[in-house]
Parts: sequence; C-alpha cells; structure tokens
Amino acid sequence: MQSSSIRRRTGLAALALTLLLGGPALAQDKVRFQTDWIPSGEHAMYYGAWSKGIYAKHGIDITITRGYGSGDTVTKVAAGAADFGVADIAAVMTARARTNVPIKTIAVLYNESPHSLFVLKSSGITNFKGLEGKKIGITPGNSHRFYFPEVAKKAGTDPNKLIWTNMDGAAMAAQLIAKNIDAAPFYSIHYYYINKAAVKAGQEILPLPFVEVGFKIYAASLITTDKMIQDKPDLVTRFLAATKEAFEWAAANPEEACKLHVVRFPEVELDDCMGSVKAVMKFVFNDHTKEFGWGKESPDRLKFSWETIATANELKPEFDYKTAIDTSKVAK
Repeated sequence: MQSSSIRRRTGLAALALTLLLGGPALAQDKVRFQTDWIPSGEHAMYYGAWSKGIYAKHGIDITITRGYGSGDTVTKVAAGAADFGVADIAAVMTARARTNVPIKTIAVLYNESPHSLFVLKSSGITNFKGLEGKKIGITPGNSHRFYFPEVAKKAGTDPNKLIWTNMDGAAMAAQLIAKNIDAAPFYSIHYYYINKAAVKAGQEILPLPFVEVGFKIYAASLITTDKMIQDKPDLVTRFLAATKEAFEWAAANPEEACKLHVVRFPEVELDDCMGSVKAVMKFVFNDHTKEFGWGKESPDRLKFSWETIATANELKPEFDYKTAIDTSKVAK
C-alpha cells in the first residue's frame, strides 16, 4: 500500500513538473526563419535564443537558416521557402512598389542605418568620391546598392562610375582584404571582426558610413507575407514577442548569447561575436526605442525612409508605402 502511495505521489509530481515546463512540450508551430546574412555575431540573439529555448517558450519550433542578402530573403519568404525573415526595409518597399510582392515589414529592428562601405586604408580611398572607377562587391538585392545613388549624390560622387561586382556575401571580406575588390558593403557593426581579420593580413579597414552624409533611415526589419499576417495572426504575435525577448536577453547577456552562438558556429570567435552584439544594440535600443517602442516606427522617419528609398531606386513617389509595413502585432 505504501509503495502504491509513493508511486502515485511520484506520478503526480512528474505530471506537475511536466505541466510546469509544459510550454515547449506542447504542440508547437514549426517556423522557418531566414536571416539576411552569414551567421556572424550580428545574429547571435536569434541563434542563442533558439538554443536557450526562448522561441520554444512561445510555442515555436524554430529552424533558422542564413541569408544571402535582403533581396534573397524577401524572395524566399515571398515564395514560401521561409515563414519569417530579416531584410532591409528598402528591399521590402522596393519589391512591394515595383511588383506588388505580398511581403510586409512586421517590426523595425535597426531604427538607424548602419550601412557603410568598407575599404582598406592602404587603398588611399578616404571618401565616397574616391570610389569612382573602383570595383565594389555586392550581393543581388543588397540594400547598400539601393541606397548608394542617393548617398553618392549627397557626397558629390558619380554613381555611374562605380563598378559593381556580384559575389557571395561570405566571400566579400576576404576578397576585400586580398585586394580583389576595392570596397565591400557592410553594416558598420561588422567592423570589429572584419578589421581583426584584416590586421592579421597586414591591412586595416576604413569604414565609410552612409550616415556621414545625412543618412538616418530604417534598415533591418522582420518580414513575413500578407497571408501569414491574415491567416496566422497569433503566430505572428508570438514570433515577434519571442524575438523581442531574444534581443532584450542578448542585450543584457551578450556573453551568454555569444557562447551559445559559437557552439553552433565555431568559426565565429567569442570576442568577435560580443563586439557585434554590443554594436547591434546601439541601433536597436536608443532614444527612438524609448519614444516609440521596440519594433515600432516613427511616422516621420518612415516617411523620410520611403522618400530616400524611392529617390534612390526611381520608384513612383505616389506609391502608398504604408502598405509595406504592419507593426500592429508587436506587443506594446
């Protein structure tokens, strides 16, 4: 009798524990999430949160794959090869304005633009005008190229005198350091680890930030399809809540996030990862976030971003750019 009672209590305790930890154990929505680039420290909050169980806690069985530029991610999400993605808002607005691709930004990640071109100090290039006649690496649909005509105009540079060379984003840093190209597009947050690699090769990186010519626009964003927003609003809400938590956790615990990230990608060095995470957070948590909230947009900055994107890409100015964004599922 005593043995039976013990077994019963043990069974009840196990059931209670299962229920207590039952979030991840319950049926979960499978989600395919594609980033915008190679899995550098910039993406440690996603992969780290995956390992830590943050997405599972929100009822999401996530799989994360690397991206090949914003244009590729927009294409993959639109085609149904991924459910959610990270893409520059310029790629989203351009795809929507030109061919009505049914994609929307559902949360603004970088509320200031970290766009820049990296050159070698040894090249003698010190500004955008110095890029005329030079070879610049690029990936298809890359937002840097979308913006550059407007940047060039403000910098007094002729954008038609640049030579754009398509290549895999993973090869660009090495190609730049090897002097096979003269410049490469990177977010400024990648400076730490790319310069570290350059120094090992006897070189040094000089960033040319777009913001230096008055560029303060939205950049990286989370995206999904119109159909996902309409058919699975609860999943969109939970995905955004999980990603918001992932960013907050990584901001507070960059070393933990990076250690989990490095387990998945041993080629990423821990200090490089932490340098990237800390740099990323300056574009995510700032005065704009305090005023409007994580993931939300300012009407004025959204309008300025659209006008800049439209001018740079010769889009019809009358296009209703607000159809390319819906942040209503971001928790307040």
